[in-house]
Amino acid sequence: MALQVFVRRSLIAAAALFVSVGGLAAEEFRIEEVPSVTVIAPTKLKPKTIVFSDHRDDKLTDAGTGLIRFEDWGRERSVQKQFLSLFPGYAEPAIKVSVHGIPKTYTEKLHMYVVEARFLIGKAPGSVDLARFARLDTLEKIDPSIKHRRISAEQAAPQVDPQSAHNRHQSRRWCEAPASLCIESRYPLEGKLPVGIRLANKLEEGGKKISEFMEFQTEIRVLPAEEVDRAGLTKLTALEAPIAGVLEQTIFSVNQVMQFGKLLAILQEHPADPSRTVATVFMALAVETDVLERKKEFENVPVLRNLIPAQVLMGKSSFNSGNSISAGLPDYARNRIRSIADLIER
Repeated sequence: MALQVFVRRSLIAAAALFVSVGGLAAEEFRIEEVPSVTVIAPTKLKPKTIVFSDHRDDKLTDAGTGLIRFEDWGRERSVQKQFLSLFPGYAEPAIKVSVHGIPKTYTEKLHMYVVEARFLIGKAPGSVDLARFARLDTLEKIDPSIKHRRISAEQAAPQVDPQSAHNRHQSRRWCEAPASLCIESRYPLEGKLPVGIRLANKLEEGGKKISEFMEFQTEIRVLPAEEVDRAGLTKLTALEAPIAGVLEQTIFSVNQVMQFGKLLAILQEHPADPSRTVATVFMALAVETDVLERKKEFENVPVLRNLIPAQVLMGKSSFNSGNSISAGLPDYARNRIRSIADLIER
């Protein structure tokens, strides 16, 4: 009798464990690579599946880096440039430098890493709370390895640092939009990257040092209804459906590698099912071209051949590790969007 009770309890416990593990697995979104996200109709989307494209195989993309030149992006994908640039009308910045004491100005050329993703949310549009993404506790859940602190408009680098003045918003000040959250974030590079950086800095005396930290400032907000360009955003998503909400995250200051970043999450009513929502997420990161061109100086040093910036950025180096920025932009983008999808779905 005791044996039967033990077996029965063991089976019940195993069943409960199976259900709980199965439930956790069911909550995880998976990534499905597609050539273009915006051609995927809502009726073709599968539950818990994110269709994803970063266009690394496009004809417009540079084969050596997997990135798109800013000028090509603006010419061929003008709608993306309009909504995913630092602000409308943004151009590659004019940077002032001093060469042997003589002030000079040069254009900071940029390459773009652009991501598109689309997924279904099993909720009606009115029940999705985008405002929680403008809270620190939510941001820490998306990527616990990045630490954040609030900042005010007076602490926003483009407004106080002349060296960052080119990233000032053209029509307002950063961090002063109603209901916005402004943060300064710090991410210590992981794995073998800090060791490689120390060695690179030691070998390159007198040059600009590479930091072992990524530090950036971001403005996060849910766009108020009066700021939502419904016609333009519908064109961007290529989905003719009412827009229910827009989340905007803008990185306006970065300590190295990039000039800016933008994440735009657009929620639209499902054309055939009012109980579900279609989310289309865009991410654009503007990488400084001169960083990508630092190839020869690393190739000539045997221990640094795997630290070539373009390879590290695109996750193709033995120095890449983890699930955050140190993993490279492709893995970082996928993991970030998967976390966002999971939080929206809950």
